[in-house]
Amino acid sequence: MSNNKNQLETELIHAPSNLDVEQRTGAVNVPIYLSSTYHQESFDAFGPFDYSRSGNPTRQALEEKIAQLEEGARGLAFASGMSAISSAFMLLSAGDHVLISTDVYGGTYRFVTEVLTKFKIDHTFVDMTNLTEVNDAIKPNTKVIYIETPSNPCLNITDIKGIVKIAKANDCLTFLDNTFMTPLYQKPINLGVDIVLHSATKFLSGHSDIIAGLAVTNTEELGERLAFIQNSFGSILGAQDSYLLIQGIKTLGSRLKQSSESALKIAAYLTNHPLINNVFYPGLPNHPGHDLHNSQSNGSGAVLSFEIEDSVVAKTFVEQIRLPVFAVSLGAVETILSYPATMSHAAMPKQEREKRGITDGLFRFSVGLEHVDDLIADLDHALQTASQQVKNPHVVG
Repeated sequence: MSNNKNQLETELIHAPSNLDVEQRTGAVNVPIYLSSTYHQESFDAFGPFDYSRSGNPTRQALEEKIAQLEEGARGLAFASGMSAISSAFMLLSAGDHVLISTDVYGGTYRFVTEVLTKFKIDHTFVDMTNLTEVNDAIKPNTKVIYIETPSNPCLNITDIKGIVKIAKANDCLTFLDNTFMTPLYQKPINLGVDIVLHSATKFLSGHSDIIAGLAVTNTEELGERLAFIQNSFGSILGAQDSYLLIQGIKTLGSRLKQSSESALKIAAYLTNHPLINNVFYPGLPNHPGHDLHNSQSNGSGAVLSFEIEDSVVAKTFVEQIRLPVFAVSLGAVETILSYPATMSHAAMPKQEREKRGITDGLFRFSVGLEHVDDLIADLDHALQTASQQVKNPHVVG
């Protein structure tokens, strides 16, 4: 039998050998340990688990799984993506400074601008696609460079190795939100990143049924520091949600590949549509970060954004869409259409949104598992109807 390392699609399904927690029964699924506390056999030495805020066997199985997939040293499972992100930022101290992507998820923007500032932690938003701008923005007290690539929602691409080089030269940590790509398509730790973060609610889960966050550190020492923060705040993922997330991860390979193939076809269709101003998707050859993205990732993902013409009524367009769910979130088996201005980036003031290209005509489209031809036909009908209503207000699709 070969001892070669398995492909990632195989690793998604099979737990590491040290996770055979139910060898006595032969169960193929990790058990759900619904216990808040654990009996200790010895007065002098406690076992590996004592209280489920500090550790739970089901959650540990998930944490070891994501560390394995990201090829990191330590994985941690949190109550939400923002819980993982905010806990990572709590590694900072008063007086520290953060560099952060200009076009960042609205919840991260809110935490950095309205919560970190209360702890006297300063920040600067920079265009991460411009390494010179990043380097020039470094201050003596800069401790973290925070990256999203592709960014949310305009899918700008950051040179991960370039940012890591700047960070190491200035004794900074690098955090990277890998939600859009997942470890299937992008391995930031292998490119030098210190902490990888996920809103596991999205592609890793894939079924719009749980809220979860994950973090993976590149060293055990950093993992211990982050675990201390997690235990202190109590921001843990419960056993049942940990189990559901393990199950979701098993099908990530099939789901994300099909959705990504559909996303490329939809992006190409929208690029040639007369009612679309711009399409943002790294899989398109004309995307500004196309070549860079391909050099550091193995796929383009299932999320794209597009900007409609002024002649298209946004409200009517949404009302005429039949298949996609019009909702917050992304990364599910069902296609999700989002309106960043009032959803993912509602926390940003309008002026700040517009500076980042988040206009009132911008939509984010997370492609699910529906047949791509049905999705394209649905988009075309909604666009045409929304455009016709401008000419004839009595048009109903």
